[in-house]
Amino acid sequence: MYTLGRHSLIPSYLYSSPSSQEKKMEASSFAIHSPSENQNIEMFSPSFYAACTFGGSLSCGLTHTGITPLDVVNYQFRIDPVMYKNTSTGFGVMFKEQGLRGFFRGWAPTLVGYSAQGAFKYGFYEFFKKYYSDIAGPEYATKYKTLIYLAGSASAELIAGVALCPFEAVKVRVQTQPGFARGLVDGLPKLVRTEVVSGLYKGIMPLWGRQVPHVNTMMKFASYENIVEMIYKHAIPKPKHECSNSLQLGVSIVGGYMAGILCAIISHPADNLVSFLNNSKGATVGDVSA
Repeated sequence: MYTLGRHSLIPSYLYSSPSSQEKKMEASSFAIHSPSENQNIEMFSPSFYAACTFGGSLSCGLTHTGITPLDVVNYQFRIDPVMYKNTSTGFGVMFKEQGLRGFFRGWAPTLVGYSAQGAFKYGFYEFFKKYYSDIAGPEYATKYKTLIYLAGSASAELIAGVALCPFEAVKVRVQTQPGFARGLVDGLPKLVRTEVVSGLYKGIMPLWGRQVPHVNTMMKFASYENIVEMIYKHAIPKPKHECSNSLQLGVSIVGGYMAGILCAIISHPADNLVSFLNNSKGATVGDVSA
């Protein structure tokens, strides 16, 4: 009987007794090739988790920082819909009122916060995905793979949200309250002085509400995993291990893009709540319904 060991994962073919050819296929599918193609990272090894953590930090930190101008305008649109009537005209109003520098307010807390969030989210997602798969066992892990994705991503985001929340609080104030601070270096100490440490985590519940159950984590990872699986099953006439690295990368990009669209649609209400709480001193979740 084939032993799962550290190679246990969701696909059902892993749980049958493999032939020598299947073993070669398995080894190929469970290796992350380096750019030189001369070295492999073993799945679920410390190097694998380190690579996921580093990759998650880069992907989240750089992408969120890159869209800082859109983020700034969207926040202005939410808190002042009279002046900022829509996103397209908002760029013109922002440039007229604050100049080019106004578009990049809050880039530092964005970079640091989302780099930390991405590191914890992607690293711990892979850890919890394997952990829950091992607990469930081969049969149930295969049968309820989507639940494994959901549980793993939710567990990871609970940790990642704690890392992100203080920087998100600073970012929102810098972007929505002119004169509050220039950025992270002066904004974080000022926030601690004015609202003590609890002010850094005032938005943790809506942040978890935005990130954990249905948007940037559970829905993102579960939909991504299933979309990619469907692409390989229905759109590509050969198994994943036979596809080129560039094709596999393309499938991952398409899956991530489609999952991101779903997340953006659902995250809007919670985004508004986070903006309100971090922009209104002393506000609580209960004030939203008032």
